[in-house]
Amino acid sequence: MSIKVNQQEHQLTKLSIENEMTIYTALEHKTTLTDHLKNNKDIQIDLSGVTEIDCAGLQLLLFLKRQAIEQQINLTLTQHSQAVVEVFELLDLGNHFGDPIVISADWKQ
Repeated sequence: MSIKVNQQEHQLTKLSIENEMTIYTALEHKTTLTDHLKNNKDIQIDLSGVTEIDCAGLQLLLFLKRQAIEQQINLTLTQHSQAVVEVFELLDLGNHFGDPIVISADWKQ
């Protein structure tokens, strides 16, 4: 599985997603991530390991954000990979999620 639980204590869970967030992994990711939404009030998702994201992966992030707001859960996306930042910039979605995005000097142009 490409979603790892890095830390879990009280109502805080820190997760990381590795490899791709595409139509091929969206259902598995949705099941795992929505399970975490049910059991936590504060979730941080590290996106530094995301190597590829397509519209299905993006839809999943949008869905999770909406569900978190409706359920009064604090969902934070952190350590955005270059692939994620490129899609967010292309679609002007950086502000939608409201999380700080750090651009790495090591990224390819």
